[in-house]
Amino acid sequence: MDIKIRIIDKAHELDINIPNEPFSLFGRMLPSYIDGKWSYTTEKFDTITEMCFPDENYNYDELAENHIFVGAYDGDKCVGLAILRLDWFKYMYIYDLKVNKNYRRQNIGELLIEKAKEIAVQHGYNGLYTQGQDNNLGACLFYIKRGFVIGGLNTNVYKGTKQEDKADIYFYLDAN
Repeated sequence: MDIKIRIIDKAHELDINIPNEPFSLFGRMLPSYIDGKWSYTTEKFDTITEMCFPDENYNYDELAENHIFVGAYDGDKCVGLAILRLDWFKYMYIYDLKVNKNYRRQNIGELLIEKAKEIAVQHGYNGLYTQGQDNNLGACLFYIKRGFVIGGLNTNVYKGTKQEDKADIYFYLDAN
């Protein structure tokens, strides 16, 4: 398998809509902020379940003004996607990151992060940031293993929704 990472241009605009696929929910990350430092513990769930986000149906033209699309390609097939949002903040936001189920655990997510870091530096950002739901322990640990650090926690974001028992953890990665 020879995966190539490249910017998705207008000619390949449909590639930004690779489908979301299920992932396992097997535990929760529990962040703590003590004496000005973030740390975390984890808890494993008694029962492993699966979750799948709804497909986004992104519109290339609407997003292209302030987003950069990065694809991971196996030949002509897009098997991974990172959408980066240009913003006023000094960290570029990873708006979406996903890899097709059959291509997971092959370092494609890491390749997308590395390309995102390069793009962030080229655009004058200090690094990258993103968020993960606390009950998606796989995603949270993915970011930690790639050098991201916890930089915040939002416990109110899901109040009044079906996901009320969740929180968002913010992860930051310096580019230098």
